[in-house]
Amino acid sequence: MKKIRWGILGTGTIAHKFAADLKYVEGAELTAAGSRSPEKAEKFCRDFDIPFSFGSYQELAESNLVDIIYIATPHSLHHENTLLCLVNAKAVLCEKPFALNAKQASEMIDAARQKNLFLMDALWTKFLPHYKKMIEIVRSGSLGDIKVVLANFGFQANANPYSRLLNPGLGGGSLMDIGIYNVFTALDILGKPDEINVSINSTEQGIDEQCAILFKYKNGSMASLFSSISVNLGTEVEICGTLGRLKLSTPFYEPSSTLELIANGEKMVINVEKSNGFGYQFEAGHATQCLQNNLTESPVVTHVGTLQLMQTLDRIRNFSGIVFPGE
Repeated sequence: MKKIRWGILGTGTIAHKFAADLKYVEGAELTAAGSRSPEKAEKFCRDFDIPFSFGSYQELAESNLVDIIYIATPHSLHHENTLLCLVNAKAVLCEKPFALNAKQASEMIDAARQKNLFLMDALWTKFLPHYKKMIEIVRSGSLGDIKVVLANFGFQANANPYSRLLNPGLGGGSLMDIGIYNVFTALDILGKPDEINVSINSTEQGIDEQCAILFKYKNGSMASLFSSISVNLGTEVEICGTLGRLKLSTPFYEPSSTLELIANGEKMVINVEKSNGFGYQFEAGHATQCLQNNLTESPVVTHVGTLQLMQTLDRIRNFSGIVFPGE
């Protein structure tokens, strides 16, 4: 299979983790990185031994040295940055949240389809061994009918009101940054909810500091999802069915999470593959294989699934009154 040449757009914390994990991906080659600061781009490339450095996003997007670009910028830039790469005939793996809203997401997907280019929402957790095992167990029916999903994700954010997490101009708040994990997990297990109830604590800046979401389904199933950037929570998921219960330990979104099955009064720890690095190599490997096989859409994180997730996030924000600048 041909080598897939990767570029990274943005040089923040998550870009560092992704770059570090690309070395574990067979068939992937990290060839370039770009930042709005030439100095930051050069340092990033030195740190990861990347041969080509670009002092602007435009230069990276226009380069013929890369096949796919990983978008690692703040939430509010994902739409703009993705379109820039697609216009310049580059495949894209865009960090979550894919966009600020479903309208932006639809425009990004339409642009990729028009150009016949690969585009994927970087929901890295979906590719981790423990999460894939969780989906396998749920779909096997061994838990019976799933009646309840409980998901919590919380940590204490930097108190600086201009930081990414607290800045509405950057798509801040608990929902878009960490609550999204709770939401896509519930969607994967129970599907699109028939009813949504939402309660939030908002900051003076107008973003959600804490967000409590209840999904209700006509068959009686429910999902309780809580996210916070003001307190540390046990970041766990419990899936409760009529025949058993499955628990993803804290932090449920990372490869260090374990699976515990409780059925017939007994507990059993389910072992899964342990990985090196941070765990981003699994989604990067999937995207690499998609390009090698000339796919324009992931069979795991489909465009339909991405739109459903963004539409659900829109519904939640509409109920809670969260609006980002420019929407």
